[in-house]
Amino acid sequence: MSPLKISWKSLWSKPLSSALNIMLIAFGTGILTILLLASTQISDKLENNSKDIDLVVGAKGSPLQLILSSIYYIDFPTGNIPLKQAMELAHSPFVKKAVPLALGDNYNGVRIVGTDSNFVSVYKLKVREGKFWQKDFETTIGSSVAQNQKLKIGDTFNGAHGLTGSSDVHKDHPYIVAGILEAQGNVTDNLILTNVASVWKMHDEHDHEAEAHEHHEGEVHDHEHGDHEHKHEEAHDEDRELTSLLIQYRSPMSVVMFPRMVNESTNMQAASPAQESTRLFSLIGVGVDTLQWFAALIMLIAAISVFVNLYNSLKERSYDLAIMRTLGASRGKLFVIIIAEGIMLTLAGTIIGIALGHLALQLIGSYQESNQARLTGIVLLWDEIYLFAAGLAIGIFAAIIPAIQAYKSNISKILAKN
Repeated sequence: MSPLKISWKSLWSKPLSSALNIMLIAFGTGILTILLLASTQISDKLENNSKDIDLVVGAKGSPLQLILSSIYYIDFPTGNIPLKQAMELAHSPFVKKAVPLALGDNYNGVRIVGTDSNFVSVYKLKVREGKFWQKDFETTIGSSVAQNQKLKIGDTFNGAHGLTGSSDVHKDHPYIVAGILEAQGNVTDNLILTNVASVWKMHDEHDHEAEAHEHHEGEVHDHEHGDHEHKHEEAHDEDRELTSLLIQYRSPMSVVMFPRMVNESTNMQAASPAQESTRLFSLIGVGVDTLQWFAALIMLIAAISVFVNLYNSLKERSYDLAIMRTLGASRGKLFVIIIAEGIMLTLAGTIIGIALGHLALQLIGSYQESNQARLTGIVLLWDEIYLFAAGLAIGIFAAIIPAIQAYKSNISKILAKN
């Protein structure tokens, strides 16, 4: 009988003890798997969504909140900024490219973003079907939006006021799907893109129609009414607002000069995605490190448990092993049998733990409200090889002392006692 088969039968002779060891190893490995997958995905999302954006300009408030709302779309904006001031900043000699954002509506929790062609170039977007938005109320939607919301080219839908919920639906002007983006692997997969004018018109249409109706009843001549409407539109344009601007710098000098100019000479604030993302990940990292130490402690306990199990098993099976020696089994074969038992236990626990980690993260992701920050367990990382290596090392470490004892066992003494 081969050493591996003997090891397998030995483990199955004590199913409860073996199951306990496997569960301990699986629990520790599962936690490490969740942490590895989650931290990697969060890090990649932070990097992919902000790598080509140097600065975000928005209303005064929390810089981190501004970054989360304007780049990751997982928080509420800090407020709005005047269009006139925003355009003055956009034409600054320090700025290479400025992307306007107008937020405020959603469709079934998916954010509707008013922007322009600069957004397309910054994120290097490509259309899979249809075209980019051109007219008011035309939209180009992300690949995940098309899949999850069952939308296709030519479909119409109504946005709702607010960044979440569907209680206040805009029924007067439905949006139409003009295009579907190729999957980008970033936040744009979960956005509905349109022009800024559509967002403005969606929000001021009711007020504008009410005012126009009142003046229409009071005016005698159509010409006078037209003049009033023209003046009203001009005055209204002065009051236009944006949510934020995404900035690309023109030169290295802009890094020093432009944020200070915005923060000190305007009523707006400038926030660096790189700095705030690092700060956010450092805050997350504290909890990750704590859980990693907890998982490592569980793995250590599992290693000790496997060691005790094999050590006690060796004592109970010493006579059987001695008989094997008399039947021709070498010292090396006994050594391999004990090592194989330790490796089988730990690798079984490692495989089960990794599978449970992926399953647990997938369940966690399915309950997350934000599509932009959603985690998934349906992904494999090269770093998971280290978890298998750790399982192998634990198995060898736990079995090495019992294996050496089996190797050095004195057959004559063992048989004499029995």
